[in-house]
Amino acid sequence: MTTGVTTQRRDTGFFGHPPALGTLFGLEMWERFSFYGMQGILTIYLYYAATEGGLGLPEGTAASIVGAYGGLVYLSTIVGAWLADRVAGSERVLLGSAVLIMLGHVSLAVLPGFVGLTAGLCCVALGSGGLKANATALVGALYEPGDERRDAGFSLFYLGINLGAFVGPLLTGLAQQRLGFHYGFGLAAVGMAAGLTQYVFGRKNLSPDANLVPNPLPAGRRPLVAGAAAGVVALIVVLVATGVITAANLSTVTVAVIAVAAVAYFAVILSSRRTGGDERSRVVSFIPLFLASFVFWTLYQQQFTVVIIYTDQRLDRTIFGWDMPVPWVNSINPIFVILLAGAFAALWTKLGPRQPSSPVKFALGTVVMGLAFLAFLPWSGGSGNTTPLLALVAILLLFTIAELLLSPVGLSLATKLAPTAFRTQMVALNFLSIALGTALAGTLANYYDPDHEVPYFLTVGGIAVVFGVLLAVASPFIRTLMRGVR
Repeated sequence: MTTGVTTQRRDTGFFGHPPALGTLFGLEMWERFSFYGMQGILTIYLYYAATEGGLGLPEGTAASIVGAYGGLVYLSTIVGAWLADRVAGSERVLLGSAVLIMLGHVSLAVLPGFVGLTAGLCCVALGSGGLKANATALVGALYEPGDERRDAGFSLFYLGINLGAFVGPLLTGLAQQRLGFHYGFGLAAVGMAAGLTQYVFGRKNLSPDANLVPNPLPAGRRPLVAGAAAGVVALIVVLVATGVITAANLSTVTVAVIAVAAVAYFAVILSSRRTGGDERSRVVSFIPLFLASFVFWTLYQQQFTVVIIYTDQRLDRTIFGWDMPVPWVNSINPIFVILLAGAFAALWTKLGPRQPSSPVKFALGTVVMGLAFLAFLPWSGGSGNTTPLLALVAILLLFTIAELLLSPVGLSLATKLAPTAFRTQMVALNFLSIALGTALAGTLANYYDPDHEVPYFLTVGGIAVVFGVLLAVASPFIRTLMRGVR
């Protein structure tokens, strides 16, 4: 008889981890190449003048659109997770989502103006949500309960994300600077096609259980669900047509929608008869961690709103007489992740059961993220492009340390705390915290003024530090609710 230990030792085809991790690693790497490559040029595409190839929107409106789009990416993880758990299984939804993402980037590249923008962002947002939730769930399913490789595996998976995130803005930013925005969007489409191709050939590595539907939707209820979905789409169209939802308030509306969705999702999981007693306690323990994740991502996702504007208007980007493309700043954080992810993975593996608990990791990540915003203060109060590039590099190093303390751990924790009947949907709930923070990052950008930076950075950074300290104090109580999960 083959023991679980023997199986675990043989299941080491990808740097000591299951071979299927390599397949998912590759897909996520190329998807992030396209996602961050496109997002790196999106903000400036929206507010650059038409003579520079942009759409000429006000900066606040551009940030609102970017924040809302980012929030909708993670909000759509609910749809992808629900389809996986109730209709088609994770692997099928993952494949369909990858195709939809590629079509979205093609739309941005070939369709003009706001037509291409609307079609492209909708396709990428829906597809990315479906891919993210299910790729994460499939990674979690590679490890048995109690397998100490789990956090290390998610750190390696996170390395793949950041390889793509590093290269994407470099190449699309250069294409945008030399050839124009639509060439940059086209390069993102090529990257997604590469990821889809490698996945089609490597999907045989996944377990047959990858298409398991844990909680099938009864056939009789499918017309009702389809009708509800059509009603939601119709309502959105009416609200946009009547001016209730505008580009300027889009991120604020998105924050409200996501907050309602998160509360409803917690209520559904906690009240379900399919959720056991210990499982319910674990879901309750996730609530303060959800809030910490929300605070963290509200600051972190300002890389694509406030930090982009800061780079364009306050950063000295001249290197030996050459102006660095604005989107290249989005490749600095992934460089640090690539350099440090392996060290964090090795650290957690070496410490094993002695490593800090998940609530403590969340608290540390939130505090460090707040300190990163406070680190802008010595360079605030000036005018023009005077901030040294090395100063922003050091600040983004703090972004990275905070990210590695919280983000991959959050992905892993969602799979460990998930009730059996809500495996993928619990991952989607974790992504809702990212959605909420990302959308709010777009709203907060309206309050950022390059000429009056001190109050902004002091307030935002200070709130994060205080929240992280409070979470650390509450961590013993949270661990009790986690019922043995670290």
